[in-house]
Amino acid sequence: MKTQSLIKGSLILGLAGIFTRFLGLFFRWPLIMLIGDEGVGYYQMSYPLYMFFVAFASGIPVAVSKIVSERIAVGDIEGAFEANKSSMKFMLIFGTSMSLLLFLGAPYIVKILKWDPKSYYSLIGISFAPIAVSVMMVLRGFFQGFQNMNYTAVSQIIEQIGRVIIGVGFAVLFFNKGIQYSAGGAAFGAAAGGILGSGYLIYKYKKIKKEYNLKTVKKNIAIMDRFLNIAVPIAVGASVGAVMSLIDSVLVPQELLKAGLDYVTSTILYAQLTGKANVLINIPLTLSMALSVSLIPVISSNHAVKNNIEVNNKISLAMKFSAVIAIPCFLGYYFMAEPIMKLIFPGKYDGFIILKYLSISIPFIIFAQTTTAILQALDYLKVPVINMLIGCMVKIIFTSMLVPIKSINIYGAVIASILAYVVAAILNLIFLYIKTEYRCNIFENLIKPSLAAVIMILSVLFVYMKLIFITRNSIVATLISIFVGIIIYVLLLILLGVFDYDFLKERYLKRNK
Repeated sequence: MKTQSLIKGSLILGLAGIFTRFLGLFFRWPLIMLIGDEGVGYYQMSYPLYMFFVAFASGIPVAVSKIVSERIAVGDIEGAFEANKSSMKFMLIFGTSMSLLLFLGAPYIVKILKWDPKSYYSLIGISFAPIAVSVMMVLRGFFQGFQNMNYTAVSQIIEQIGRVIIGVGFAVLFFNKGIQYSAGGAAFGAAAGGILGSGYLIYKYKKIKKEYNLKTVKKNIAIMDRFLNIAVPIAVGASVGAVMSLIDSVLVPQELLKAGLDYVTSTILYAQLTGKANVLINIPLTLSMALSVSLIPVISSNHAVKNNIEVNNKISLAMKFSAVIAIPCFLGYYFMAEPIMKLIFPGKYDGFIILKYLSISIPFIIFAQTTTAILQALDYLKVPVINMLIGCMVKIIFTSMLVPIKSINIYGAVIASILAYVVAAILNLIFLYIKTEYRCNIFENLIKPSLAAVIMILSVLFVYMKLIFITRNSIVATLISIFVGIIIYVLLLILLGVFDYDFLKERYLKRNK
């Protein structure tokens, strides 16, 4: 199987991730048009529970890719397949248990968390997803361990297409029964997408197994122990990130009621935060997540053979790449929140101010993700978990303090999220500086990308204002100004020497030998 460089693998996953995010917007857009903010609110209340499982499960492919890459680095191909087999058994048991918990416990979950009773149907719909997603997660980790991101990228696209088509189809089918049934049908789309994505990866896995002429894969207790020692802290760390969303689903609706708002208004504000602003914020985060996924096997394999020079080179490149992603995305959302919301949700763009202020969290989320991946690849598995737990405590405290204040309400959750990721990112960076030889070049890694991003956003705003005056059409003005901004930003990165093309081509874009 062909391997890929850090940048190439990140770009493949990043582009696939952005494409699937846009497919996700085609899922959100008809939902919002069909069932409105209230219906999306019912859907969103159950969704963080599922995403908590997905986040926990996402630690499994990270662990699998780490073990597989380490085995390959020392020439143990059979050990790589043994790691996949052991993790698959574990995840099938875990996924089945989670599905049963959501399905049988739905009435009690709704009651305990004091959700609107109509959210029950969304919880039932999404309860079928964990089993299918478990298989998909393990196989993605296997292919990532070989430093080939093509299979993961294709499975993401297949999964999202299935989710959009089947989820929206069921939402339309059940619409006449009530928006709560429609929301439940939409939630089932996650299971449908997982089944389709898993089917594709199983087919590819069997082909790769034949390629290496492996008819049977033995059970290896030592690898199973290694897998559990790595998987548990990584999975806990990944799930702590999802706890951020879960905190919102548990606390925000309740705290909004304390602020004197009624159920419907609370649900609508919650939907604007989680169903609109968070969804848009997550689009650029797909690039940073792709970088994190690619980092684990690349750094782990070099760390396994004690190649510290290459480890530090990869850390430096990853941190620079993170800044290049984070800074323009923050500025773009902050200054273009209203036009972007009008573009994505025409006629339903309420909540753009939430998006504007939530964008401040983007740089801190991205640096927290990147440094977490680096520390995990270097076997500092518990440190990011502890730091994210501290961030969660910050979020809980400030959400509980600020949201019940009527004049602040939903913006209290935004402030709490920003502070939580600021704390987690800073703590990760401090530990990285203490434990590694990496030292950030402020001018190259931060000042240059920031300068390019500032010029870019000024150009975007200038073009947007001119086009609005000429065309009187916000959608046309937004699309053209963003396109112009992307071109200007890429050119500035080259002109300022943020990335040297010949250097990247020679060392990172070529396939690893």
